[in-house]
Amino acid sequence: MQKPISRRQHAFTDYSYVPLVASAPELVGFTQEKAATTLCHLLSGTVLLSSLFTRAEWGPIRVMPYKAHLTIDTLGGLTALTAPWLFGFARNKRARNTFLVMGVFGLVAGLLSQPEEMPSKT
Repeated sequence: MQKPISRRQHAFTDYSYVPLVASAPELVGFTQEKAATTLCHLLSGTVLLSSLFTRAEWGPIRVMPYKAHLTIDTLGGLTALTAPWLFGFARNKRARNTFLVMGVFGLVAGLLSQPEEMPSKT
């Protein structure tokens, strides 16, 4: 059985996801899809903000519970998986496939990460 993703591994995925998703329209070549481009920036910004504010080893402003962070990741994954059809860019293979990969990545990060909160300092 696969071990859950640790908080440290999760931090690596979050801080890797942010620049890759933000630059995906340019890297993959779908900047003409304004909805997809805007959504890439929104999703990457959401992950960045939730990472910065999560009560975990990597969060500099530790106010949000880690479980809330995982919920945001899962919702972001679901958003990315459905976005090509909801926002009308499913016919653009580059944008659609990028969002499908982003969605799977978000679901894996959100659902397979170890949900234990960081221990309190005593």
